[in-house]
Amino acid sequence: MVDRSVLVSGGGIAGLTAAYWLAKAGWSVTIVERSADARSSGNPIDVRGDAVAITRQMGIWSRLEEAATGVERLVFVDADGQPQATIPTRQRADRDGEVEVEVARTDLVGLLLEKAQETSRIIRDDSITALHQDDGGIDVEFRRTPSRRFDLVVGSDGLHSTVRRLVFGPEERFSRPFGMFVGTVRAAAPIQDPRTVLMYNEPGTSLTIHPAGGKPGFAFIFRGQHDFDYRDADQGRRLVESTYADGGWLTPLALEEWGASDERYFDAVTRMDVPQWSAGRVVLLGDAASCISLFGEGSSSAIVGAKTLADAIAAYPDDHTAAFAVYERSHRKHVHSLQRGAGIASRLLVPKTQSGITIRNAVLNALPFRNTRQAPDSRR
Repeated sequence: MVDRSVLVSGGGIAGLTAAYWLAKAGWSVTIVERSADARSSGNPIDVRGDAVAITRQMGIWSRLEEAATGVERLVFVDADGQPQATIPTRQRADRDGEVEVEVARTDLVGLLLEKAQETSRIIRDDSITALHQDDGGIDVEFRRTPSRRFDLVVGSDGLHSTVRRLVFGPEERFSRPFGMFVGTVRAAAPIQDPRTVLMYNEPGTSLTIHPAGGKPGFAFIFRGQHDFDYRDADQGRRLVESTYADGGWLTPLALEEWGASDERYFDAVTRMDVPQWSAGRVVLLGDAASCISLFGEGSSSAIVGAKTLADAIAAYPDDHTAAFAVYERSHRKHVHSLQRGAGIASRLLVPKTQSGITIRNAVLNALPFRNTRQAPDSRR
């Protein structure tokens, strides 16, 4: 059998899933990850749709169910912490069991890492600095590791992808800002019901408390047109503090925790629009290709995209051009349907005006899924 090698750049959800399935297809897989350890944000994410079947095939679905946060509803509250509207966050189980699960991103990445490292080599605390393609393969230069040659490179290194920058061009060419920002921080947030997420809105902003299966935290999501450099961590801190300076409900506590933490996450909500996801022997995957951050089921989409790519490469092992075309044609359809719902989700979670908040709550209260159970008092 011909020894075919692939480098996967990025040890996140997309990269680890792709590595697992490519190794099963007989490829020699190397993963390069910029972080020195398996760190990933603890923010809750959903595994749903086609991603459920894929994680079942990988043998990790039962462990995802065990790690589930148990959250069942999102309750919108007023400045006094009183419930104004409720929306369920989970679909009902079918005959085969649960149809979705919410887990901490850390838990999902950890399980995927266990599976991937069984058959893949992992290079940590390193990154790609140059890629040189020819008809026979790609020579890859690393910041720390000696150069190596591979047959293919998968760029699954996130929204701010190094592979995309080196091969396709600067990020600004493809980035489409959504006019929103998100910041999260793990904190000792007051939790009255571990099954309930609480959200407080003022025009153009939201503040959320998520119980996260016993590892609670705050999330700040807000609208704005600020010039933002993701490499400037202090800029993100200041944007949250200035935007929420006069906020009600538990905003003072949330800002106190935000300012005290050294593990904050902050970034612009962004769509990544790359006209073609492959160039020669390099292909983009996950957020690097089609980021639909925050509102687009990005984690499930990453799992589905990784399996689609691995299946296409397995079907055309000697024709990467054909494989990449099949993958892109299929997964673009999947992503497009998710992107159409992003605008609706943003208007639901972060209305621009006070009247928008009022109308949102009234509409939710009139819908048949309305949960009349009152959330506990969440005042400080």
